[in-house]
Amino acid sequence: MDTQNIKQRFGIIGNSPLLNRAIDIASQVAPTDMSVLITGESGSGKEVFSQIIHQMSARKHGAFIAVNCGAIPEGTIDSELFGHEKGSFTGAHEARKGYFEVANGGTIFLDEVAELPLGTQARLLRILESGEYLRVGSSKVQKTDVRIIAATNVDVYNRVKNGKFREDLYYRLNTVPLRIPALQERKEDIFLLFRKFAADFSDKYRSPALHLEPDAVNILTNYSWPGNVRQLKNIAEQICVLEKDRNVSGQAILNYIPNEAGSNLPMAINAQSKEDFTERDILYKVLFDMKKDMVELKKLVAEIIQHGGNTATVLADNPQYINQLYRDVELPSGHEHAFTIQQPAPSSNNNGNNGDYFAHEAEEVEESLSLVDKESDLIKKALKKHKGKRKFAAQELGISERTLYRKIKELNL
Repeated sequence: MDTQNIKQRFGIIGNSPLLNRAIDIASQVAPTDMSVLITGESGSGKEVFSQIIHQMSARKHGAFIAVNCGAIPEGTIDSELFGHEKGSFTGAHEARKGYFEVANGGTIFLDEVAELPLGTQARLLRILESGEYLRVGSSKVQKTDVRIIAATNVDVYNRVKNGKFREDLYYRLNTVPLRIPALQERKEDIFLLFRKFAADFSDKYRSPALHLEPDAVNILTNYSWPGNVRQLKNIAEQICVLEKDRNVSGQAILNYIPNEAGSNLPMAINAQSKEDFTERDILYKVLFDMKKDMVELKKLVAEIIQHGGNTATVLADNPQYINQLYRDVELPSGHEHAFTIQQPAPSSNNNGNNGDYFAHEAEEVEESLSLVDKESDLIKKALKKHKGKRKFAAQELGISERTLYRKIKELNL
């Protein structure tokens, strides 16, 4: 069965190369019994691809059970998956078959598999290796012949490194990796999907057909769609029901897109490694500001030396340097130039030699070059400038509000 026939059979809309590649992988792996790990953002259609794999396999006449691992409490998930014996725990009034027993000869789709407790992961690994398991409260080994398709919207390998997911289970599940592209990676498909959803809901609610203005199409195409296809479908339904004007403008579309996503228009922001980027960004900002201050200070000192220590002339001629170096220091009115540079005094014991001078002792106070201190000062200045409003202070610093909040806690500001 070719890609176009699969799309028609399972109701998949789109012509994105990434989508076509995912369908091609699913159709190739379906006839085998290999485990498949489907990854993709929430709402991108992972369960549809598990149905493709099951329906195109030799197990299509067997049971297909979809299990949301994140929705089952940790205390009962073993009983749900593997069954239990009567009296094995409080409330177990009779024996019960688990999903792996019910789905024998079929397929189990484990959605949000990364949420499984470590103990359950060990049981699942044994099924993948030998097809054996134990009911809760039983010592009798049970056998099952089930194909496992797992799905997750998180980076499982990061959970492996953090000790929250078994590495051996990860490699057993990830025999064939299948990545579902996010909707923002399929921009050419967004309008097609919206038009399909709008037509379906217009028929369902017996309302006139919708027509999108060009600016509305542009907004839909360039929005980031964090909820993916599920979010697009919900918004299409809202517009079909609530919009009186069937010629939908861009302004009307904005009324249905969440406000917090407004900054994502017209171009979506790729949030990958965002936290790492902002850490580097603030450090670079500190270093560049330090370097700039040193350059300005060198220029000012050079000017003072050239004018023989006449600070009044130097300060009058170089207000930009003074403002830059002392922009956060408020001097009393009339005392803006209340500092002088002393010329070396001639020695009384120089025996007529005017080239000898007293050596004046001076206490040299070095400015702290600690990145932590500089970082703290920048954050304090930004908060002071924006009167304690973290959102605007974060924008001024070029970091996320979450990072700013964490920095405030770390630095005890």
